[in-house]
Amino acid sequence: MRALLASAVGVVCIGALALPAPAASPMSPASRALAAHPAHPAHPGSPAPPAPPGSPAPPAPPALSGSPALPAPSGYPAPPAPPAPPGSPASPGSAASAASAALAARPALPADAGSTRTLPLAALGSTRVAGAPVEEGLPARAVRPFSLLGVTWDDSSADLSGPVQVRTRAAATGAWSGWQDIEAHTDDVPDPGSADQTGGQVRGATAPLWVGDSDGVQVRVGRSAGSALPPGLRLEMVDPGDDPPDEPDIAQEDTRKEEGPAANPAAAGRYPDAGKGVIPAAPADAGQYSADRPRIITRAGWGANERLRHGHKIYTGGIKAVFVHHTATGNSYTCAQAPSIIRGIYRYHARSRGWRDLGYNFLVDKCGNIYEGRAGGVSRAVYGAHTLGFNSHTMGIAVLGNYRKAEPSEEALEAVAELAAWKLGLYGADPAGTTYLKSGGGNRYKKGKKVRFNVISGHRDGYATSCPGAKLYDALGSARSYAADLQGR
Repeated sequence: MRALLASAVGVVCIGALALPAPAASPMSPASRALAAHPAHPAHPGSPAPPAPPGSPAPPAPPALSGSPALPAPSGYPAPPAPPAPPGSPASPGSAASAASAALAARPALPADAGSTRTLPLAALGSTRVAGAPVEEGLPARAVRPFSLLGVTWDDSSADLSGPVQVRTRAAATGAWSGWQDIEAHTDDVPDPGSADQTGGQVRGATAPLWVGDSDGVQVRVGRSAGSALPPGLRLEMVDPGDDPPDEPDIAQEDTRKEEGPAANPAAAGRYPDAGKGVIPAAPADAGQYSADRPRIITRAGWGANERLRHGHKIYTGGIKAVFVHHTATGNSYTCAQAPSIIRGIYRYHARSRGWRDLGYNFLVDKCGNIYEGRAGGVSRAVYGAHTLGFNSHTMGIAVLGNYRKAEPSEEALEAVAELAAWKLGLYGADPAGTTYLKSGGGNRYKKGKKVRFNVISGHRDGYATSCPGAKLYDALGSARSYAADLQGR
């Protein structure tokens, strides 16, 4: 794999429950096998604690792109009062009152299951950010602890074209970070008219950003020339909650209605060995062009609170292709934090954005751990919310991190290939081949158009986006070859 990465051409793109990052080791057999394969071509036509009273104010943050920094406050207000209990009236004029009322109707969650807090953004002064005038934001203030954040707005179909930047205060040290960019994309989304899009509370959103344990925040949102900011901008701060026990109980049988064909009846079986939160690796079933099942950490394993999701599970008629994504949540995490990050993304998708569940079918961390994403069964063709227009007959694999400029790890690339080889093998698909999909409508292909894709494609192949990042996208050719080899092709 190192040989693969060294030869990749860069162009631009959004174990156990707590495994530490592995120490450097000789190239694994899987890496040697992957590196030995020539890259298959890319998709045809793809675009290249509050401060004590009287304490001095913190220093002003550094400016980005030559822009002056927002003035530092003289102190921090006390954390806002806790949210009103369910059933209490929303505050007059609240832009999020309808969505808040809808969310309040969902079942209450236990105290250790995490939380989401929101703060509305307001008009700021004439400071500029990254060359654009700042229109709205949030002055530096103390807040209850959180680890992941994002910005959402009322209209899920509206674009946020200007820069979005945040800085946060570390809960452990009280030190403020520099300004960090948030990817202001809205492209990891459900299909038009799908169940995820018709719940009446779906919001537009930036990518989420993992910032670690924090208790202070400042936000600024700029406006691109000739554009207006979408109404209802608010900051979403997510506390992902506690890690699950070392040996979580297997999730209870879901008694809610399931919709759609099983597609592969043999794939619908339960895994009695998943009681510890892990489905272990297993040899391939007898048959042509099948691959070993990789080790998969289940939803119970990473601590999914099943009361966050809503609606019934939906299945599609099979898996014809895989779309690879990056989460754009940042690269500074440790693999021990990966379950917390996934719980944060899950809560952001289900509560902040208003989707039925986590959008991705699977996630992979930089240590090569594979995690079950959207509920419905790891072997089944679960209808996801990851690639606008092409969520039917596909699955989405998201690699934790941002790969615009950073190289994906060997372990992550191997995991993507191994997962794709196994899952595509269940449905008779060749990882090194091509297939046709019909567009459900998006910004690149109109609804109804039949489009030829590589069976393993990047998100940008189906949607005008930089996802999954240039470095990860460039590595997909060799991942295709390795996955095909794992199937015995």
